[in-house]
Amino acid sequence: MTNARGVFDQPIAEYVAALVLALAKDLPRTLELQRERSWRHRESRRIAGTRACVVGSGPIGRAVARTLKALGITTALVGRTPRPGVHGAEELDRLLARADWVVCAAPLTDETRGMFDARRFGVMQPSAHFVNVGRGPLVVEDDLVAALSKRWIAGAALDVFAHEPLPADSPLWTAPGLLVSPHMSGDTVGWRDELGSQFVQLYDAWEAGRPLPNVVDKERGYVPGH
Repeated sequence: MTNARGVFDQPIAEYVAALVLALAKDLPRTLELQRERSWRHRESRRIAGTRACVVGSGPIGRAVARTLKALGITTALVGRTPRPGVHGAEELDRLLARADWVVCAAPLTDETRGMFDARRFGVMQPSAHFVNVGRGPLVVEDDLVAALSKRWIAGAALDVFAHEPLPADSPLWTAPGLLVSPHMSGDTVGWRDELGSQFVQLYDAWEAGRPLPNVVDKERGYVPGH
């Protein structure tokens, strides 16, 4: 079994960068004030020189890290096991405590399910922002709502959810400081054509008996990194 590794990496990284900029520059509030025809000057946040912790060291996480670094953000990448350029999972709490931006791009496994819970949100700085573009069940959503309501963290953005479409009565819609998007971070114009081309290449390799890339480790639940 193979997956679509390589198709969505950079689009998701660009989307994460857009979310970080939107949160830092308070763009959601600017749009609200425009609709109200209200002229209200504010000061926004500089992102160059801030710190990010990207959780998930696969192709998406690596693309996110590269893109944030290009914006001048000091970025730490966290994976399951340590290797050059990647911190191990045992360092996660230490890195969370220092991060201005926490980006979750991890695979969903038995070990990662619910990894962002009340304890982890409590480790983060009150000025930190949390972004999830991995899988919805990586986050305990009620704990995130509570963390935002209690101002344990400054804000968040979710593109994936435990239940999709997000129910109309979900408290996430009205959680303070939360941006909600409908699982669209990787879906740029033309993605279906790119996905189809990749499938044909993989099928041709399979039919010819050649080694396949993107082979999923069925016990781990994802394509192992290199």
